[in-house]
Amino acid sequence: MDLLKIIGVAIITSIAVVVVKQVKSEFAIIVGLAGSVVILTMIIGELSQVMTQVNAIVSKTSINANLFKSILKIVGIGYLTEFAANICSEIGNQSIASKVIFAGKVVILCLALPIVSSLIDIVVGILP
Repeated sequence: MDLLKIIGVAIITSIAVVVVKQVKSEFAIIVGLAGSVVILTMIIGELSQVMTQVNAIVSKTSINANLFKSILKIVGIGYLTEFAANICSEIGNQSIASKVIFAGKVVILCLALPIVSSLIDIVVGILP
C-alpha cells in the first residue's frame, strides 16, 4: 500500500470539498464521499493480503477458523461503523452518528458472545 498516494488523495479531496462548499455546498458531501470511495478502493488490495495471512495462521494452529472469522468481522464492523459515523458527523447529524456507533457496538457484542463462550469452555477444560 502506498500511503503517500492515500494521503495525496485525502488532501486533494479535502481541498476540493472546501472549494466546492464555497461554490455549491450541496455538492461538497458528494465530493467527500467520492474521495472516501477512492481511498477505500486503494485499501481493498491490502485486505486480501490480510486474509491470506489469517488463513495461514488458521492452517498452522488448531484454533477454530470461525473464531478468526468472527474477529475479522468485528474489526470490519468497527471500521465501517466509524466510517459511517464520521460521514454523518461531517454532514452535521451528530445524533445519527451516535446511533450508528451504538448500533455497531451492539452488533460487535453479538458477534463477540461466541468468542467469549469458547474462551470460557477452554478455561473450564483446563480447570481440574
